[in-house]
Amino acid sequence: MGQKIHPTGFRIGITEDWRSRWFAPKAAFAEFLIEDARVRRYVDHRLNRQPPYAAVARVEIERTRDEVKVFLHTARPGLVIGAKGAEVDKLKGELEDLIDRKINLNIVEIKVPDGNAKLVAEAIAEQLRKRTSFRRVMKMRADASMACGAKGIKIMCKGRLGGAEMARKETQIRGSIPLHTLQAHVDYGTATSRTTYGAIGIKVWLYHGRYGEEVALEDVAPRGRERRGKRG
Repeated sequence: MGQKIHPTGFRIGITEDWRSRWFAPKAAFAEFLIEDARVRRYVDHRLNRQPPYAAVARVEIERTRDEVKVFLHTARPGLVIGAKGAEVDKLKGELEDLIDRKINLNIVEIKVPDGNAKLVAEAIAEQLRKRTSFRRVMKMRADASMACGAKGIKIMCKGRLGGAEMARKETQIRGSIPLHTLQAHVDYGTATSRTTYGAIGIKVWLYHGRYGEEVALEDVAPRGRERRGKRG
């Protein structure tokens, strides 16, 4: 039987950093863990599941004695911050009411959404909800990620694809995906597309190269939109 493991969990503590960074005594550990889960669930529901869709890919949490630092990695920082910071202040207040602690909210911009596995999976899920052809969407997203400098991508969709009676699995692979190599920077993301004929699960693996040797994705112009110099 296949032995499968989460690509990020496989590398945590070796080449990947923890998504929650804090230390707690045994008596407070469970409480802090539940608070982290509530913060992540609330941010996902508030910013990803209802307008404005802010494309938050990752939530990182750090704790000090006095406050909780929350880092939101998003492709649309303007929507999270709002006019003159109104939206971010509102979100900060809602999170403070949720866990009854002082929150320090930081917004981190994702400059290339096609280079983030979670955002690619969410984009495919959104297109499937709009009844777009799943093969076309998977191919387009795979090509877009490769054009942004990724060295490999694997997209897997499972469910009643195209409204078929029998659920099945479809996969698109471009380049290489070295899943067993700990030094390989493999980004992993999942999403669920809830269509009228059932839920479709989407998994995305994105290979950026070995740690320290990745291509800076923001320096790579997508095909068809190459940066042009000024006319001389």
